[in-house]
Amino acid sequence: MDNIEIIKNQILASADTKKNMLDACSNDIHRAAEILINAVLDKRKILWCGNGGSAADSQHLSAELVGKLRHIRPAIASIALTTDTSFITAWANDTEFNDIFSRQIEALGKPGDVLIGISTSGNSPNIINAVATARELYLDTIVFSGGNGGRMKDTANIEIRIPSDDTQRIQEGHILVGHILCDLIERAISG
Repeated sequence: MDNIEIIKNQILASADTKKNMLDACSNDIHRAAEILINAVLDKRKILWCGNGGSAADSQHLSAELVGKLRHIRPAIASIALTTDTSFITAWANDTEFNDIFSRQIEALGKPGDVLIGISTSGNSPNIINAVATARELYLDTIVFSGGNGGRMKDTANIEIRIPSDDTQRIQEGHILVGHILCDLIERAISG
C-alpha cells in the first residue's frame, strides 16, 4: 500500500466514523447543548478535564468559549482544569494523581455548573473521580467517550460516546462534538 492509499483510507475511516455519529450521537449532543446553554444563560461555569490528547481538547474547547468560535459575543465562563500545572504536579506528587480534577472541582465547582470529562477509553480514574465529585456537588455532568464507554458508562447526566474503537477516530469525534456544542452555545447567546 502506498502513502496516497494510506492517506485516503485514513480520511475515509474518519468520514465513516462521523457518519456513524449521526444516529449514535445527535440526540445526546442536543441534550448536552441544552444543559450547557441553560448553564451559560444562568451565568454558571463550564469545567473541562481530560488526559493527554483529551487534555489538549479540553483546553482548546474551553478557549473557544472564553474567546469566540465564529462571532464576537460576551465571554463565557469556561475553565480547563488541565492548565494549572503547579497545582496538578504538587497534588499528584504529594497525594494522588487520580484526584487532580476532583480537588479542583471541590474548589471551583458550584451547583448548576457543568463538568465535561473527556476520556477516549472511558476508563481514566481521574475523570471517573471528577464526575463522581461533580455529581456530589450538584454540577451537571457530560462525558465524551468512545467504544463501549468503559467504566464511565452511565456515570454522567449525558454520555456522548463516539461509535469507534480507534483512539484517533474517537478523538476526531470528540473535537467535532465540542465544536458543535460551542457553536450551539454561541448561537443561543448571540441571538
